[in-house]
Amino acid sequence: MAETIATPTPPRTDQPLAGAAWMLATGFSFVAVTAVVKHGGQDLPAAQSAFLRYVLGLVFLIPMIGPMRRTKLTPRQLKLFTLRGAAHTIGVILWFYAMTRITIAEVTAMNYMTPIYVSLGAALFLHEKLAARRIVAILLAFIGATIILRPGIREITDGHVAMVFTAIFFAVSYLTAKRMADELPALVVVGMLSITVPIGLTPFALAVWRTPTPEEMFWMFLVAVFATLGHYSMTRAFAAAPVTVTQPVTFLQLVWSVLLGAIFFSEPFDIWVIIGGTVVLGSATFITIREAILRRAAT
Repeated sequence: MAETIATPTPPRTDQPLAGAAWMLATGFSFVAVTAVVKHGGQDLPAAQSAFLRYVLGLVFLIPMIGPMRRTKLTPRQLKLFTLRGAAHTIGVILWFYAMTRITIAEVTAMNYMTPIYVSLGAALFLHEKLAARRIVAILLAFIGATIILRPGIREITDGHVAMVFTAIFFAVSYLTAKRMADELPALVVVGMLSITVPIGLTPFALAVWRTPTPEEMFWMFLVAVFATLGHYSMTRAFAAAPVTVTQPVTFLQLVWSVLLGAIFFSEPFDIWVIIGGTVVLGSATFITIREAILRRAAT
């Protein structure tokens, strides 16, 4: 889920069915983002599509204005937010480019690598312990990514390369958010991203700008709506049930991707993408659940 970002999570109420249902809606919303970009953003430059999505989504920033105004940021925090905004800006441009070049299933499956890079980066840069089981999960994830790409067996396109780097840049963004979440309210962390990314996208969008049609504006606004719905339903899922319940449901995001791609875009069914994506997701799920268990044991 490339759109996944840190969101405020209310106290959990242990409603597993509700949590699974909300996570189901989350997966569908994020796949819808990819499908809408693929349909409505084919003729727009990637940087401009991304810029329009974030600018049109600024309306959803309104609930965050109060907490942001009350928060005094230190120079160090401003530098970290700038770093996160820059990394996310590059990731978003590459992601929008990839969405119009490769299948929806490939975008979804390769995006599962983001939490793997986050886990690896946390060990390298945040000095988190990298246990043997996590190392095995990371290695399996890279095997899964190789199954998806199959280098030497099929052509690796610029869309695939863009998606590889998308996951890396998003991982940098999320690692920075992870550090900031320990210091600032979640609404501030999310709100600052909503401000810094449009600023970062502005020069790239202006360099390739063409006047969008009303129909293209509608599609980009719809992208912002689905992205916001995805974040909202994800927050509700995490509030309703433990990650051991919600995380496995994200597999269905790959199912939606295959179905939407086949039905609406006549994309071929690629069993290797399904297998590789399942391996990557399984590894990411293991890491996520293990981290949740360790956090619970530490409290």
